[in-house]
Amino acid sequence: MTSRQIGALALIAFTLVAISGIVLRPLIPIDETRYVSVAWEMRVSVDWLVPHKNGAIYTDKPPLLFWLINLVWSVTGVSEWAARIVGPAFGLAAIAGTWALGRRLWDNRTGARAAAVLSGFTVFALYGGATMFDMLLSLAVILGAGALWSALVRGGGRRSWAVFGLALALGVYAKGPVILVHLMPLVLLSPLWVPALRRPPLGQILRGVGLALAVALAIVGIWVVPAAILGGPEYREMILWKQSSGRMVSSFAHARPWYWLAATLPLLLFPWVWSPALWRGLRRVDRTDPALRLCGLWALSGLVMFSLISGKQVHYLMPELVAVALIFARALGPSAEEPAAPLAGIGVPALLALFGGAAAIAAALGLAGGADAALLRPAVSVVAACVVLLLITVVALRLPLTLGMALLGLGVVLVLNLGIGLTGLRQAYDARIVASQIAGHEAQGIAVVNVKYSAEFNFPARLTAPVAELSADALPGWLSLHPQGLVLAACGAGVLPPPATREITFNGKSWCLWEGPRP
Repeated sequence: MTSRQIGALALIAFTLVAISGIVLRPLIPIDETRYVSVAWEMRVSVDWLVPHKNGAIYTDKPPLLFWLINLVWSVTGVSEWAARIVGPAFGLAAIAGTWALGRRLWDNRTGARAAAVLSGFTVFALYGGATMFDMLLSLAVILGAGALWSALVRGGGRRSWAVFGLALALGVYAKGPVILVHLMPLVLLSPLWVPALRRPPLGQILRGVGLALAVALAIVGIWVVPAAILGGPEYREMILWKQSSGRMVSSFAHARPWYWLAATLPLLLFPWVWSPALWRGLRRVDRTDPALRLCGLWALSGLVMFSLISGKQVHYLMPELVAVALIFARALGPSAEEPAAPLAGIGVPALLALFGGAAAIAAALGLAGGADAALLRPAVSVVAACVVLLLITVVALRLPLTLGMALLGLGVVLVLNLGIGLTGLRQAYDARIVASQIAGHEAQGIAVVNVKYSAEFNFPARLTAPVAELSADALPGWLSLHPQGLVLAACGAGVLPPPATREITFNGKSWCLWEGPRP
């Protein structure tokens, strides 16, 4: 099989699995629902510089994803599916970028194989199909790593450093200053991966870094300066300082112990890390290879830096999976093009995947699992999804190692999408169910009481004004002004006397809705 065919199959397979996610699963609360609602509010308010969430300035993320969603909407019209193609499109671009980077570092065959490896990481395929910021950031990191290779190894000069600055700017627009955590260690550690005979003088490197930072600041300033002026002092403080320092030192979100990311590696690197054939290949790699050293330091520095930072999430390491894919592709070598003996190649990860499917069937049949297992109904849908997984595994065992492992990793995501879309999980996490009940009540007023609201329903209900977020003490005053208003609260919280007009389960919580005149 040619390199072009391997890479093309990886791109096509990832695209099909991503489309299955758009079709089968709802926007996942609270992240995806929040981001699409912020993009919707940007469109409604016509404020393209300062994002808002439910009427309040939104400081958590920069605007690039929201701009891109609105760009797609300007062509297709406003719809959920149109918003949801942006994230997967950049996931596809990251896979293609990995192919191009592998070709630059080694050869086209290694690049194509790395694209297949990356697409087959189950966690990458999950987040690559989601409406999040990590694929945009991953593409920026790929661009930056390639620019560094050109500047420090191939003597690319000012042009390469300017491209590095462009990558930094793209990363800031995508997810903020965290791009520096991914790329700047590669500059600082360059003596460990740049061959001594090719290494530019220190002064030349410093001038190059200065040029890159100047380019990045100039591009980022086009948005940051007017946004900081229009957003006010609080917005300036959050986007320029607290959103980065707060997560690094004492996280206000996702604080976890230092070893947490390392403990997730068996899951993060599934299915590849479970293959004995890969481990044999890793023992054979040339550890003096500068490109391999670059990728190793890229992956390791990211893991170490994010382990030391207070706030941690698995998807923070998506850019580092690119480096790991390149290392794995190099380690697999020619053996990746041939079927491997089951136990030496795909057998162990295949057994783990099938074990997970068996556990899902047991839960659906009421043989295992807690109260949430009731959402895995009808059981026949879970059984059918697991039959699909079994068929995928059988096919994967007969393919060359690279394609078989990639098919298994992507197949797990496909089966997860089927499991969500064909069972009660879809309705239980679909914000459109609640949104359909509140969409016609905007004129009368809508309030949520004693609930942390993340604008989950603003886009699905196409609301054009904020939902009131109230404490129980403030509710009577609000009702006096909105006697026909609709109130949402957690059932059983005693916010209003029963019975509620209706009760809906969403995101693991029972929501009660009251509408119309109160006694």
